[in-house]
Amino acid sequence: MLAARSLLLLAVFGTFTFGCARRNKVNIPEAKSVAVAPATPAPVPKAAARDLADVMTDELGLSTDQQTKVRAILKSTVEQVNDARQRLGTDKTALNTELRRINTSAESDLRTVLSATQYKEYQAKKRTMQTQMQAKRAVK
Repeated sequence: MLAARSLLLLAVFGTFTFGCARRNKVNIPEAKSVAVAPATPAPVPKAAARDLADVMTDELGLSTDQQTKVRAILKSTVEQVNDARQRLGTDKTALNTELRRINTSAESDLRTVLSATQYKEYQAKKRTMQTQMQAKRAVK
């Protein structure tokens, strides 16, 4: 009697468990796979080099010759950064390493163009100048 009751409970339990799963399975839509493009950082706008050079000219009092050289350095830096982001966009470690190398190279180039006083002032005002450049770009 106990064995029959146990089998009956097992059969009822199994029916409810598997019966519900079969019923619900009909209503579940089939999952579709969606291809997701790897997240690559947005490119730096080319106008950023011009805008930062303009701010540096105002803040540091660059001569015409210095302004031309600074624009060329910044333009090259933007191109290198965009190229690195396109090539290494999904490999964050390699991208960060490459961006540090590009930044170090640009800083070295700026150091040769700016006077010692201008370079010290540039280092002190770098964050402020970047903020001004971004504000200038937002207005356009």
